Amino acid sequence: MNSSTANPLIELRAVVKVYNSLAGSVTALNEINLKIAQGEFLVVTGRSGSGKTTLVNVITGLDRATSGEIWIDGAPLHRFGSEKAAKLRGKTMGVVFQSFELLPTLTVLQNVMLPMDFARRFSAWEQRKRALNLLEQVDIAEHAKKLPAALSGGQQQRLAIARAMANDPAILVADEPTGSLDSATATAVIDIFEGLVQQGRTVFMVTHDKDIAKRGSRTITLSDGEIVQAKENIHA
Repeated sequence: MNSSTANPLIELRAVVKVYNSLAGSVTALNEINLKIAQGEFLVVTGRSGSGKTTLVNVITGLDRATSGEIWIDGAPLHRFGSEKAAKLRGKTMGVVFQSFELLPTLTVLQNVMLPMDFARRFSAWEQRKRALNLLEQVDIAEHAKKLPAALSGGQQQRLAIARAMANDPAILVADEPTGSLDSATATAVIDIFEGLVQQGRTVFMVTHDKDIAKRGSRTITLSDGEIVQAKENIHA
């Protein structure tokens, strides 16, 4: 995938994020310039505290950059307030959190249907059909009527991915999605991401696992809030 496309799906221009605290200001992101093409599997690596999660938060609109520009599918996210940013996120992105963020009182099926209900997309019948189809794609359809607590960690991660894909987003953002999984389950989760990329979706994933990072089409490394390395990954 050519990451220097003229019309990137995601583009960051001189993005800075500064947090102010009693101990003084901390620069979490420093002049980040980045273009991500449609259909790219971009992996972000770096040590704890390097700015990886902050980068996820400003790209998804969960946090606002201090300065710079963030363009998502042509929309100026950096100009949006929290409500407008949430609408853009719901329309264009699916987010997979490290802690899953599943609703414990809803069944597996209901967890996947919920984003569609929030976005007022599809009829109730279509929501159910689409949710079941997504659960089949991640191989947990047989657990549809169970509560999340009845699933293993790997199954909960699969559920989180299915939920993130509920509104058919162009972009899937995943923050350390394999951090709490064993190696075999982690590999299976990355296989799902690769399948989504083959369908034309864009995956933006944060990981500290170097072996997992190699599965992406491109890897960038952060250190002290700056991109210190970027490389294309060659796959046989």
